[in-house]
Amino acid sequence: MGGDCLGLRGSRGRHGNAPPPLFRPVPARVLRHSGRGLEVPRRPGARTGPATKDPTAVERANLLNMAKLSIKGLIESALSFGRTLDSDYPPLQQFFVVMEHCLKHGLKVRKSFLSYNKTIWGPLELVEKLYPEAEEIGASVRDLPGLKTPLGRARAWLRLALMQKKMADYLRCLIIQRDLLSEFYEYHALMMEEEGAVIVGLLVGLNVIDANLCVKGEDLDSQVGVIDFSMYLKNEEDIGNKERNVQIAAILDQKNYVEELNRQLNSTVSSLHSRVDSLEKSNTKLIEELAIAKNNIIKLQEENHQLRNENKLILMKTQQHIEVTKVDVETELQTYKHSRQGLDEMYNEARRQLRDESQLRQDVENELAVQVSMKHEIELAMKLLEKDIHEKQDTLIGLRQQLEEVKAINIEMYQKLQGSEDGLKEKNEIIARLEEKTNKITAAMRQLEQRLQQAEKAQMEAEDEDEKYLQECLSKSDSLQKQISQKEKQLVQLETDLKIEKEWRQTLQEDLQKEKDALSHLRNETQQIISLKKEFLNLQDENQQLKKIYHEQEQALQELGNKLSESKLKIEDIKEANKALQGLVWLKDKEATHCKLCEKEFSLSKRKHHCRNCGEIFCNACSDNELPLPSSPKPVRVCDSCHALLIQRCSSNLP
Repeated sequence: MGGDCLGLRGSRGRHGNAPPPLFRPVPARVLRHSGRGLEVPRRPGARTGPATKDPTAVERANLLNMAKLSIKGLIESALSFGRTLDSDYPPLQQFFVVMEHCLKHGLKVRKSFLSYNKTIWGPLELVEKLYPEAEEIGASVRDLPGLKTPLGRARAWLRLALMQKKMADYLRCLIIQRDLLSEFYEYHALMMEEEGAVIVGLLVGLNVIDANLCVKGEDLDSQVGVIDFSMYLKNEEDIGNKERNVQIAAILDQKNYVEELNRQLNSTVSSLHSRVDSLEKSNTKLIEELAIAKNNIIKLQEENHQLRNENKLILMKTQQHIEVTKVDVETELQTYKHSRQGLDEMYNEARRQLRDESQLRQDVENELAVQVSMKHEIELAMKLLEKDIHEKQDTLIGLRQQLEEVKAINIEMYQKLQGSEDGLKEKNEIIARLEEKTNKITAAMRQLEQRLQQAEKAQMEAEDEDEKYLQECLSKSDSLQKQISQKEKQLVQLETDLKIEKEWRQTLQEDLQKEKDALSHLRNETQQIISLKKEFLNLQDENQQLKKIYHEQEQALQELGNKLSESKLKIEDIKEANKALQGLVWLKDKEATHCKLCEKEFSLSKRKHHCRNCGEIFCNACSDNELPLPSSPKPVRVCDSCHALLIQRCSSNLP
């Protein structure tokens, strides 16, 4: 609102029945201007009695009649003029002068430090509090740089309210709040009486007028508000001249409209030719792209068939290789089972030998308990026996170490067998059985250790009893020597048995190495199977990618076909629009009695409005749109159908 030129447009009716005269004009000589408004002059020497009227009532009546005259003349001249009104239009200037007098009537004088203040800007500024939409006008008036006085701001406010077509609404809010108005007006003022409400009702008719007023450039502070009554005294010659001017203006409007139509048609024809050429070029390019895409699809289909055949061959080879590996694994499992049976038999034999040795050990312990009664000879024999026992303990420790090594080997075999596939679960079960058997061996060895500990305890007891049985030992020394010789023989037999056990352990280790080799061979085969699976998965991924490319190209072909159909539809729409534009004619006001869209009859309240694009006549509701046309850069009134068509063209022209 605070720009260079503030212009607001709305609906207006060019022609229609003017409202009937509601009053008779008052002669100019009857009215005279005073500080309070317009007054009727008195005859010198006339008496003022009870029959005389109140002068303030006369002033209000005169101002009301002048307001009626100015509003009626402004509406009639604006409808005959048929265009937007500028600030230089004389009836509009007189209207603002009359409104200024009406608002000044009955204003209270406010004292200030320097002088008395009597302006209409105070009540107009109050509208912002009562009507929130008026804040925009007040802010724009305060922002105008050329206005220095409150009267200039009030004049600018009236012009902006007229351009907004809300002057009647704003003043109605003021008149309703009479308590607030009493601060600015006297009780007998025009705005405080019924005449103010009548003037506000008359101002509603000004909503028909379009006004484009440049407020910034005008000197509103120094204007002199003088009413020119000559404008309202009409002659027959003036009426005839006005009718001629109206006819000439209508002819000029039709001429300008036809020229604008010709320009529009020429521009549309050239744009249509360029569009047709571009569409033909795009069609040829699309046809070439379609042919290339079809060739690519044929090539891709052939490659897909080849890849499918290769995939089938690879699947056959992998299946055959898997079957062969399965057969090899089964044979290896059978051989492993046979070897395990032999190992079990060897283990049973060793267990039997250990039982025999344990029985012999028990016999030796019983005999030692009997022979402890001898002292000197038994000491020598016991030393020899202790040496033998230490050697046996060393051998037992070696056996334990070997057993622990066997356990470690079995644990490693168990960990390695856990990483194999589901088909090697039977081997894991067999290894678990071996571990159970080794645990049994360790338990038997622990029993032997316990028995040795018991024997050592028995030796300690025998040493205690040596002193008691020294004499008996001397008598039985000969028999003990014989028994010692026999025990030496038994020890020789035990040594031979230990050698046999060592050889058996070596055979077990060799069998375990063979099993490790078989496991490594199986792992290599499983790795080969995994690599074949990876190759098969890669081939499947490549096949899926080729399928995706094939589907994408099919979608691209469909999109190209859709684009071709859309371009054909656009060409047909453009041709139809060109045909519709060629048949446009500016319709005369007399020929239209009903709205073309809603088919409602025109009347005083429902005015006629021309569409600046198609030239037809519509009502305000069906033509309340504004768009810039090639003929005029400023937005102009357009009907609903033309508005939709123009917006569709603009959206289609956008990239």
